Amino acid sequence: MTPAARLAAAASIIDRISAGKAPAEAVLKTWGTENRYAGSKDRRAIADQVYKVIRARGRLVWAMGGREDGRALVIGALSLIDGLSVEEIEALHSGEGYGPKPLSKQERARISATADDLPGWVAAGLPEFVVEDFKGTFGERWAEEAAGLMVPRAPIDLRVNGAKATVAEVEAELREAGLSPERTPWSAWGLRLSAEPPPNVQALEAFKAGRIEIQDEGSQIVCWLAGVEPGMTVVDYCAGGGGKTLGLAMQGLAAGASRIEAAPAEPERIWTPTGWVDAPKSKPRPATIARAEGRLIACDVVQKRLDNILPRLARAGVEAELIHLGPNGGGVEDIVGIADVVFVDAPCTGSGTWRRRPEDAWRLKPEEVDRMHSLQMAILARAAKLVKPGGRLVYVTCSMLRVENEATVDHFEEDHPSFAPVAIGEALASPALSDAGRNTLAGLAQGHRLRMSPAATGTDGFFVALYERQA
Repeated sequence: MTPAARLAAAASIIDRISAGKAPAEAVLKTWGTENRYAGSKDRRAIADQVYKVIRARGRLVWAMGGREDGRALVIGALSLIDGLSVEEIEALHSGEGYGPKPLSKQERARISATADDLPGWVAAGLPEFVVEDFKGTFGERWAEEAAGLMVPRAPIDLRVNGAKATVAEVEAELREAGLSPERTPWSAWGLRLSAEPPPNVQALEAFKAGRIEIQDEGSQIVCWLAGVEPGMTVVDYCAGGGGKTLGLAMQGLAAGASRIEAAPAEPERIWTPTGWVDAPKSKPRPATIARAEGRLIACDVVQKRLDNILPRLARAGVEAELIHLGPNGGGVEDIVGIADVVFVDAPCTGSGTWRRRPEDAWRLKPEEVDRMHSLQMAILARAAKLVKPGGRLVYVTCSMLRVENEATVDHFEEDHPSFAPVAIGEALASPALSDAGRNTLAGLAQGHRLRMSPAATGTDGFFVALYERQA
């Protein structure tokens, strides 16, 4: 493909992303399947252009006079981000072949104009309506936090499954596969891969065999702060895809190699009344299971999500009970007041993951933030009923927005005085955290609350608050 044809393709893909709800990655993959003439270099160049535009969408819309179509945004990116001259951009818009049509007078005028001072929200790359939230949360650091969230591409973090391997074993295995893993600085079970070039983790034998899971370091850390120990009854109240369920399961394993319970070996020959014969071939036996000294229960309101957890549990070699919640939290009557730990990874806007899915930032509307806040308050109140006296309640979001974090737990604390705050410092003794992790997180914690972010911790954005039921 010519450079001009790549630009035309990028503009078309951006329009598709804007028109739907599918992740940008999925739209790009679909386009590649539909246009097999595009080689790997073409697809990579187009993807780079698409993500470049999405990350800077607010600035580009403003620069192009409010236009939000893919063509305008690509033209704006060539000027504002790539620094091409008007003449160079015009050369790429000759209308020849599969390239884009020539620039209009309006388009030429927009990229020829001298940019005025950018409004704060435009310069930060955030949707305008979340800027005040950021300012209220981060103060003078709000622009730095915004840039950390919106500008860089996130690395690929892995969690080593302690039921099947050590970090050193997996690190060596990945290096043999031609990758360059690094230890994550805060989670003792994490490995990090560069996103450039993007690795196909799911094709790795380590992934297929359940020795690793894709999980951001921040997501790992909130699991380690839950305080799960062998013998506990643990409820993952909003299990979703099950990533944190697996992290919680690993903590509940009995110590030592004996935790792996292998299936008994089958005899090659067996005795029958007529003598020794070859043993019949049986169905494949399930993978070895790592037995937990306790009980892990994963809940969700969507049955399909629970169904999708099953193969992940099997691959990881761990177990969990699955409960389908009713629309008002029904289905857990038998476990009210018995859980040692109730982990609430609440539904949220996902704003803490915008460096991975920047398109979601521009799809978010103020009314959706308000809806999530109301939903979180209701879910947290229902989940609290499952905690036994002396048990721990863990509230988590992958949101950067104060209304989903501090505002939600403020409301919970006011309505539930029997839940006493537990200082983050008390949860940092987990052996799953590195010494550097304990020191860093202790410095960031505000009592029983902790925020992580790309700018502060190099992780996705996470919020966690810890409580203990007094009575």
